[in-house]
Amino acid sequence: MAGLRRMAVPIGIVAAVLLVLLFNPWLNIEEGILRQVLTVAFWVSFLVLLAALFEDRKDPEASEVEIEGPRFTRFLFSNTRAGLFWLPIRLFLGFAWLEAGWHKLTGGGWIDGGGSALAGFWTGAVNIPEQGRPPITYEWYRDFINFLLTNHYEAWFAWLITFGEIAIGIALLAGALTGVAAFFGAFMNMSFLLAGSASTNPVLFTMAIGLVLAWRVAGYYGLDRYLLPALGAPWRPGRVFDGGTVTGSAQGSAPG
Repeated sequence: MAGLRRMAVPIGIVAAVLLVLLFNPWLNIEEGILRQVLTVAFWVSFLVLLAALFEDRKDPEASEVEIEGPRFTRFLFSNTRAGLFWLPIRLFLGFAWLEAGWHKLTGGGWIDGGGSALAGFWTGAVNIPEQGRPPITYEWYRDFINFLLTNHYEAWFAWLITFGEIAIGIALLAGALTGVAAFFGAFMNMSFLLAGSASTNPVLFTMAIGLVLAWRVAGYYGLDRYLLPALGAPWRPGRVFDGGTVTGSAQGSAPG
């Protein structure tokens, strides 16, 4: 794996060149075998690059910081007292997701209509008008939505979206695994954006990314104050898994 780490820079350059070939508007490679080959080559090189960078973390020099970040940024994302800054953002997102899920649960054709509302949304999203731009920009996402429509997956997908939104809302309001809840919230926001629905999704997505980056402290004034020290993280198990006495700091930086 040491050889893989040494190849990280060349692999990164290859992935960047492939990306330029695929998305440079002045090159305009038409749909066909060549574009498919370049697309597969890009994703293969990108995944290999991720593996190389993952192995590179073991290098002693990997922990060196060449450019120190602003002190205020480190405070916002690492200090438990910054949880007060993230608290109103977390509550705003929590109520937004809970209200959205509750609306779908209690009517509107999501649960009571067998997913008819979702099917209607998907149908509108994949429509390609004679004039103007279609709601969905990326062809692969349109193919994905068409696949869901063709197989009539709207019924169980409506349940997944509805209870997913409710679960995200409750977790954010309670401050329980805030980073995980915010990540799945951002994922749903991005899914709606890819389907051509802007609405409040850009605002919610931006706030969710902030909570993801501040996952160690964003839920400190909530259940994460006790959950994170108990559960820990994959790279540093908490006391539940190692039988130790890991505890969070009430005034200093969060563990991790």
